[in-house]
Amino acid sequence: MKKHILVVEDDSHIRLGLCDALTSEGYEVSECANGQQVMPIVRQRCPDLILLDVMLPGRNGFDLCRDIRSAKIRTPILMLTAKGQEIDKVVGLELGADDYVTKPFGVRELLARVQALLRRCEPLLESQSPVPGEIKFGEVIIQTAALRGSREGKSFELTPRELKILALLERELGNAVDRNRILDEVWGTGYYGTTRTLDQVIVKLRQKIERDSSKPKHLMTVHGVGYRLEK
Repeated sequence: MKKHILVVEDDSHIRLGLCDALTSEGYEVSECANGQQVMPIVRQRCPDLILLDVMLPGRNGFDLCRDIRSAKIRTPILMLTAKGQEIDKVVGLELGADDYVTKPFGVRELLARVQALLRRCEPLLESQSPVPGEIKFGEVIIQTAALRGSREGKSFELTPRELKILALLERELGNAVDRNRILDEVWGTGYYGTTRTLDQVIVKLRQKIERDSSKPKHLMTVHGVGYRLEK
């Protein structure tokens, strides 16, 4: 079955080029030029991946990314950001985007990122190592099947990727786990991005599981190596 990709881009020339390139690679493609149209299409068509431009009329890409994740829709999102706008990339990742491409971009780079993102997100919760039903450390209890946890009685929700990171670190409890290993096991060996993506997810995780995320007691940084989970 063909993978279905939704292209959200208001520039008609860029949108046409993206749709043609993706169609020629065998994808089924839907297109959208206005931010207001996105959520109905996502709910009705259930695309396998969303190409989402940051600058859109109606609702911008950041708003839409937040809307999609707030609706518990886990479709991978590849954001299209302006050249040199580092803050766009960081904000997009914090809101739940999976990767980004900076304009102007080459067709080959875009297709490679699309292929890698589809591959590593099928599905995110599958792993070579089984995820335990419950993860506990300190005052934190994670119910893995529900993608939900609690700390000192306060509940929070986890993304599949956050869960996989915690499950990996819990298996290696007390040991330093290299950043590249985490990327390989959680994002997949075809990942084309940098460790900054991982670091941003760690920031969000600490805000959920640590009493004071600026002074972590459980999710520790091992400088020059990666991360370590301490009970």
